[in-house]
Amino acid sequence: MLEIIIYAFGVMYSPGPANTLALLAGVNGQGWRALRYCVGVGLAMLILFLLLGYLGGEIIPDGYQVVIAILGGLYIAYLGVKIMQASFHSQAIATDASMIHFKTGLILQLCNPKALVAIVPIVTVQYPRYEITGMGIAVWSLILSAMALGAPSVYLLAGSRLQHVAMNPKVMAWVNRLMALLLFYVAYRFIVNP
Repeated sequence: MLEIIIYAFGVMYSPGPANTLALLAGVNGQGWRALRYCVGVGLAMLILFLLLGYLGGEIIPDGYQVVIAILGGLYIAYLGVKIMQASFHSQAIATDASMIHFKTGLILQLCNPKALVAIVPIVTVQYPRYEITGMGIAVWSLILSAMALGAPSVYLLAGSRLQHVAMNPKVMAWVNRLMALLLFYVAYRFIVNP
């Protein structure tokens, strides 16, 4: 079950649209007023986890889970490579001074492909692997959604407290590299223990 937490952490806490927007909100001084945005992100993830969690076990037959685990592991390794490559290319982050709200977080995360990248391997491979069914799906979905709420919240806090550090491309590059290494570990676990 540690793989579920590590994978979710690696994908959810790496820079992406939802986290970058929260970081910029912190840098622009929106502070805790933007916390509703983070709650919107967490609620969107809860909706997706519950929906796909309860449908995932019904959609994927047991015989295909090994193949999906290996393909998922390769895809996770691919994501790790992309995040690692991105960490070596500095890029400026455009700022938007508009206030972000609950609705912004909810809609952004429901439409965010990164959300599905985080959720699908968990609900189709890892839930069945650890026999997470019934009420267990709801409990794990709530835990993982709380982690999803925490990701933009951490970026929001970093943006508001550490403006000069959070916007430093070198710091973000090392964050990306750390997340990429975590994804490589999870990919290894997916492929070796399908």
